Amino acid sequence: MAFTRHDLEQLEMQSLAPFALKSGESKGRIYPDSEPEYRTAFQRDRDRILHSAAFRRLEYKTQVFVNDEGDYYRTRLTHTLEVTQIGRTLARTLGANEDLVEAICLAHDLGHPPFGHAGEWELDALMRDHGGFNHNYQSYRVVTELEKRYANWRGLNLTLETLWGLAKHETNFGLSEAVGLDPSMRGSLEAQIADITDALAYTAHDLDDGLMAGVLSTHELEALEIWRLICDRVGWRGGALDEVTRHSLIRELVGLLVNDVLARTNANLEALKPTTPEDIQNHTVNVVAYSDTMDTMRLELRKFLYARMYSHYRVIRMQQRAARFIRELFEALRAEPRQMPDDYQAHVEARGLERTIADYIASMTDRSAIQEYRQLFDPTVRP
Repeated sequence: MAFTRHDLEQLEMQSLAPFALKSGESKGRIYPDSEPEYRTAFQRDRDRILHSAAFRRLEYKTQVFVNDEGDYYRTRLTHTLEVTQIGRTLARTLGANEDLVEAICLAHDLGHPPFGHAGEWELDALMRDHGGFNHNYQSYRVVTELEKRYANWRGLNLTLETLWGLAKHETNFGLSEAVGLDPSMRGSLEAQIADITDALAYTAHDLDDGLMAGVLSTHELEALEIWRLICDRVGWRGGALDEVTRHSLIRELVGLLVNDVLARTNANLEALKPTTPEDIQNHTVNVVAYSDTMDTMRLELRKFLYARMYSHYRVIRMQQRAARFIRELFEALRAEPRQMPDDYQAHVEARGLERTIADYIASMTDRSAIQEYRQLFDPTVRP
């Protein structure tokens, strides 16, 4: 028996929570588009994101450690896949729409420039007088404007539910207002799951990478309550940290955080008793959350990572090198825009020179940015 889109939509209506978003009730896409016979609208969103050029480029974009530091460390792609995996677990357990969560998670970092946050910070500084640069807004622009795969529209023409999910993944940037959404309205249950999962994944896995790289010591971590807790749970009493034990500790940390989110969110849902997706979005606070105790421990760990890992001299050196690459590329292209490919030059008049340069640089991977730098500044490299 083949399940048609209609059958899959009916399964959603029967199996998902009443406050979950259903693909059969989607508000549609910006551009009219017929839906496939054997996939729901949200499944199609997921597939369009997976096949996008921006998604493929995530493989060679930095998470914390630059690509040439080694093959083990997370990239934007592996981070995105880890976020998606955890997001699916939360969605399935809470009765949310797993396909929609997956689509939002897969798209959430498409706008990240090369060299991680160092690249973003430098682009934002260079764009200060031209609207700034924010990777969340850039992700939104990638899927609505910058991807070129269809004859009848720019972008991927995703459903409004996926776009709104991305817009609510905004950190300190007013993306909701920028795209015309009510900033006081919360994200859908699916958007909230994607948001909390992103921070959960990078906190746990940056810790893993930091231990692997030797920039963090277990002795320093002993000051953290959450580290002592996971050590007790796996029965590790200190000493040399071997690979299997490190994996066990990180796995325990992820499980601890996920279980806490599920318990607290379930309690919040039982207290709120939502019957529609709008009940979630109109609530005064996010329902997807940590317990107060776990949130305190989690924030203590994040503060530790900022102080001991993200400010480690090796990471700072990588960030400074990245900032120099970005800055000098930007200034060289601004001095002579004709050094950009023709398809970018064509948008200078409509988007502005600086925004077009930022779009071009943000599309690069770490290695393509380094290659571009060499072609522009090394006379021995062919342009």
